[in-house]
Amino acid sequence: MAVRSKKSYKFAFKSAGYISIIIFVFLTSLLWFFDLLGWYLLLAIVLFTFLSSFVILQVRIEKFIYKRIKKIYDDVALLESSSLSTGPITTDMRTLTAEIEKFAQDKKIEIDTLKIREEYRKDFLGNVSHELKTPLFTVQGYLETLLDGAIDDKSVRKKYITRANKAVDRLIYIVKDLDLITKLEVGDLSLEKTTFDIIELIESVFELLEMKAAKKNIILTFDTNYDEPILVFADKEKIQQVLTNLLVNSIKYGNEDGTTEVSVENLVKNKVIIRVTDNGEGIPKQHIPRLFERFYRVDQSGSRREGGSGLGLAIVKHIIEAHGEKIYVESVEDVGSEFSFTLEKSKSKIA
Repeated sequence: MAVRSKKSYKFAFKSAGYISIIIFVFLTSLLWFFDLLGWYLLLAIVLFTFLSSFVILQVRIEKFIYKRIKKIYDDVALLESSSLSTGPITTDMRTLTAEIEKFAQDKKIEIDTLKIREEYRKDFLGNVSHELKTPLFTVQGYLETLLDGAIDDKSVRKKYITRANKAVDRLIYIVKDLDLITKLEVGDLSLEKTTFDIIELIESVFELLEMKAAKKNIILTFDTNYDEPILVFADKEKIQQVLTNLLVNSIKYGNEDGTTEVSVENLVKNKVIIRVTDNGEGIPKQHIPRLFERFYRVDQSGSRREGGSGLGLAIVKHIIEAHGEKIYVESVEDVGSEFSFTLEKSKSKIA
């Protein structure tokens, strides 16, 4: 503040000095030619003082403030050179104030966004590390045991190699999911849209997961009988993956002897909505906003009781958004969850 005040006083002092010197020279010249100062002469002095002060201050302000601040603009690319007009200095100062406030606000938002991204990056790296190190350490442990002499025991050898192979399969599963979600995020995965019956597709997913659901006595069912096909226009393979991921999650976190129900409803004239509803354990409210993040799990404990890559819901979200559609989630703890997504109705029949 002291430096700013000093520069301000210096500027004012010099400006006042220039004005005083010009008035002094002017009055001395007048006194040299005239013996008296009349009213007209006094008026001339006042007018000249006003005009000379205005010109000097205007030129000095433009030089001291306008040009210096414009250079700062150019240096930080805050404004195009054409943004500052050659009009009155007050107009440009208003532009300056507005632009600097906008610049500061944008930078604050940018900094806040970077902080959020940094936290997300730390979270993501921690989760990737956790997901990969478990199967890696498992493989390493079994191989080291075999190398230490267990390989000579046929029964132990077969058991450990089988377990190591399962851990490798899990690694491959995680890497494939990571590759898929990366392609989805950068828009590098093309969709092959066709017309198909969504009811028929759901039934085929039910058949694939029938044995998995039977282990927990969970019934996979429709909310009603669908006698007529419901045709949608989408990538059949990707939508099958969406349905599989949602139903697998429903089975994983569903209660024993529970039910997972799928319904297909007309949403608007050209849209349908598919709902996957269960009466399982539900999701705590604080976790819902982050459900679709990569590797995010509701179960944050070190020993997770359910497997999977942790990428299922993130993949589901990206596939649905790649179709230009929306996915929704509603859940009440100890009551159940409902995941729903929209699809475009087909305008044509199945070929």
